[in-house]
Amino acid sequence: MRFTRFVLAAAVLAGAAATHAAPDPKATIADLDGRLSKIGAPRLEGTDSVAGKTVPAIYFGERKINNNFDVVDGIRKSHQATATVFVKDGEEFVRVSTNVLTPEGKRGIGTQLARNAAYAAVSKGDQYCGPIDVLGTAFDACYNPIKDAGGKIIGVSYIGHKK
Repeated sequence: MRFTRFVLAAAVLAGAAATHAAPDPKATIADLDGRLSKIGAPRLEGTDSVAGKTVPAIYFGERKINNNFDVVDGIRKSHQATATVFVKDGEEFVRVSTNVLTPEGKRGIGTQLARNAAYAAVSKGDQYCGPIDVLGTAFDACYNPIKDAGGKIIGVSYIGHKK
């Protein structure tokens, strides 16, 4: 009887551990990119005001992503992760859609991707996955370059799981 209780308790604990497995940043970024690609192909068209700054307008299909938060909020709901779409503006990447909050509790739109390992990777067209500081908070993150139909880098997608 005692052995049966031990086996049952071990099974319950194993099940609990399985449900609390560490988040997989690569799976989460794949979900974000998949949600965006379902909307349509990425492209830049015109400009838009984001947090008082004029930046290129990034679209997926016919949907403008600047100041549109449904996709990034969906990632927070599904994965308990932060998510952002950046648009390339000159040599910078500017947050145009995000669920990342500033210390004041506002969305961090209009802010730039820091010049860090993620910036270096996506600027070359490569993915970056690893530890990163986002507006003062440590995350396990992934960043992917967003390319238009001609292969030009026009933005970046990002997800992060708080450490």
